[in-house]
Amino acid sequence: MRGFKWADDRAFFITEAYRSFMKPSNYFIRWSVAVAVFTVLSGCAGMSTRDRHTIAGAGIGALAGSVLTGGSSIGTVGGAAVGGVIGSGISHPK
Repeated sequence: MRGFKWADDRAFFITEAYRSFMKPSNYFIRWSVAVAVFTVLSGCAGMSTRDRHTIAGAGIGALAGSVLTGGSSIGTVGGAAVGGVIGSGISHPK
């Protein structure tokens, strides 16, 4: 049965991953995160266009700052600040 060692290892890994996924503590954490995300996203329903653009700009700026500086926290915060200012400025009528 030498040729089936890979399949046996894979079956063991899948079984262990399923057991880990279905542990009560993981189950509670997953539901808690889902409820938290839903709550945060529902809070954005009453935002103005300017607020949404500011938040989107900050998120994109943080991502860009992190990538450009190799994950530096200062680069991430700086990118978020610059992105937020640019996002806020986009929504102003000209």
